[in-house]
Amino acid sequence: MTFTTIALIAAIATLGLGLGFLFSSTFMLKQWGMQAPDEAKVMSRRNGVIYLGLSTLLFLARTNIPTTEAIAIGGATITVLLAISGLYELSGGSVSKGILVSTVVEILITIGFLASLV
Repeated sequence: MTFTTIALIAAIATLGLGLGFLFSSTFMLKQWGMQAPDEAKVMSRRNGVIYLGLSTLLFLARTNIPTTEAIAIGGATITVLLAISGLYELSGGSVSKGILVSTVVEILITIGFLASLV
């Protein structure tokens, strides 16, 4: 199997996992035989956005764009989605203001990745 093929398969698989964890966290946790308290669902959704970013990176890795650009775009996708997820969880009352430390770091990393593309 070629790298292009396995990267595409992995991109599709991680896209599915990401969407599952992000939008059906209770179902995904129960599939693993786990309880689904709010804390686990928050981490499950954050795991989902990491999978979505990984999917982006894998999809881009199979193209002809330079590896560093694919990594920068994938990394920026992961970190911006984590920041958005953190703000969403904060606005919904699922987490405390302590998440803002992570959110600021994630935004700074996103800016760094995007700046490397210019």
